[in-house]
Amino acid sequence: MKRVDAPEILDSDACSARDVELSMLDLNGVNRRFGGVTTTQSLIERVALMTGQKCLSVLDVAAGSGEVPRLVAERLAQQNIRLDLTLLDRSRSHLAPGVRAVIADGLALPFRDASFDMVSSNLFAHHLSPPQAADFVKEALRVARRAVLINDLVRHPMHLALAYAARPLMRSRVAWLDGLTSVRRAYVPEEMRAAILPLFSSNGPPPIEISRHYLFRMGVIVWKNKRA
Repeated sequence: MKRVDAPEILDSDACSARDVELSMLDLNGVNRRFGGVTTTQSLIERVALMTGQKCLSVLDVAAGSGEVPRLVAERLAQQNIRLDLTLLDRSRSHLAPGVRAVIADGLALPFRDASFDMVSSNLFAHHLSPPQAADFVKEALRVARRAVLINDLVRHPMHLALAYAARPLMRSRVAWLDGLTSVRRAYVPEEMRAAILPLFSSNGPPPIEISRHYLFRMGVIVWKNKRA
């Protein structure tokens, strides 16, 4: 299945406030039910294990309502792992009220070098071309002290079929149509690795871990300071 890049409705100015609200609710449901929350949780657990840190600061890029990092933080608190969250999104309308958030471009992070232990993203990478994905990782590594985490979809014909079948579960037609577009423009792990590899020299293995997760999700960890 060939990657087809196309714009998503929610990324435009064509959505009413009601469309945005319903789409955010639908995205939250998808993340809760179909691997979004558990994938990010697994990635952060891996970083906590490898670094030995129990308190980690996280910048979540393209955070939307921020439900994924919030739920992950609640779950990890039961393991005595504390997350200090900062959310970033390009649009104020995507963010839930009352959260600590920054409105900015995910490819030009308005932070100093090494400002956070981790920079994380969920369902952001498929919006980027391969050069943009590399630019994001480079910029995120600048801001991170430990690692960059990417949680995204895996493109697959069966995944597309499931996205079509999900229409009755969705409140918003916009979210459903964008879901179909998202699956078509998503990467497979080999493509994601190929996009990131040029950032690193050929001396030794690149500090990249890619794992597959429930229902066509991939998790990527790009290490900055890996410690066994």
